[in-house]
Amino acid sequence: MSAGSPLPGHEATAEGKDASTTGATETTDAADVVDTAPAPGAAPPGVDLERVRAFLDRELPGLLRGPLRASLIEGGRSNLTYELSDGTARWVLRRPPLGHVLATAHDMAREHRVISALHPTPVPVPEPLALCTDPAVLGAPVYVMSHVAGTPYRSAGQLAALGPQAPRTLLVDLVDTLVAVHAVDPAAVGLADFGRPDGYLERQLRRWAKQLTLSTSRELAGIAELQQRLADALPASPAPPVLHGDYRLDNVLVDADHTIAAVLDWEMSTLGDPLADLGLLIMYTELPELPDAPIRSMRGAPGHPSSAELIERYAARSGRDVASLSWYTAFAFFKLAVIAEGIHYRYGLGQTVGAGFDRIGALVPHLIDSGLTTVRKG
Repeated sequence: MSAGSPLPGHEATAEGKDASTTGATETTDAADVVDTAPAPGAAPPGVDLERVRAFLDRELPGLLRGPLRASLIEGGRSNLTYELSDGTARWVLRRPPLGHVLATAHDMAREHRVISALHPTPVPVPEPLALCTDPAVLGAPVYVMSHVAGTPYRSAGQLAALGPQAPRTLLVDLVDTLVAVHAVDPAAVGLADFGRPDGYLERQLRRWAKQLTLSTSRELAGIAELQQRLADALPASPAPPVLHGDYRLDNVLVDADHTIAAVLDWEMSTLGDPLADLGLLIMYTELPELPDAPIRSMRGAPGHPSSAELIERYAARSGRDVASLSWYTAFAFFKLAVIAEGIHYRYGLGQTVGAGFDRIGALVPHLIDSGLTTVRKG
């Protein structure tokens, strides 16, 4: 369903702002937590425990009952996520990346606002506890939310280990949870002004086309045709619900019953066309199977529903018309191709750090081909 891991090396923004992402992952699975605080009082880079404690004591008196510790939760590629603990209870803190970043690209208040609005609804999100937008207080804007026990799944192997029935249960619930997100009335939860839904698809296509011109230095066969076909067949959007913006399996936590415990990573959320979320989800299902690819489809897991089954489930539960979904899935391929090409471009300039960047460029032609195949079907 989802990529095994997000593409590394790019920033995240909400719709209406610049930059690109496939998202970060706020996970609380034990395998993802790197304990860089071996003793009370120590902390990983990016979080000052003394200042955080003073902030929490002021905002939530009595919350902390012992020495505060922090561990960096690995897996995200954009905003940073830490697990906080006083030895008795656990919480999660989110902040922008270290170093100079655009405030609009890492808006903690925006993330806090959307989960605050959704928490009373059927959408499973962590409980927001405290927000600090003044970087002078903690060194950066941050928010603190409840800790949710659960596991992120990022590979077909992880899903296969659950047995033949669990992946189907989980993927069906993933679709049902997306239906719940799109069923929320933005005005009823105080999000009527959360985005600019008019012209959403046109603006998205224009933005990613611009991103392509800024981040490529080679000929990409078919990319111009894909972009033009998308522009020529722009669908008419329905009334705008809340969009997650990066909805996929490794952006949720899964409980022991193989159902969604929490939807995470709302940094791309906005108001817009709901099929953009579904198209992205289906794109990850349709990813080509490529050896050594930096992202992989999970459709090889036993029991994984087909794309058609997932689409039919969404249509039946939501009552929405999905006849034009091929456009949205093709657009998702186009967007991921642009993101991957941008990372390849920065790799060629020596501006990436870490492993796997050398393989990303080879993925781009396959994403373009998949996009073209999908949009031609539509």
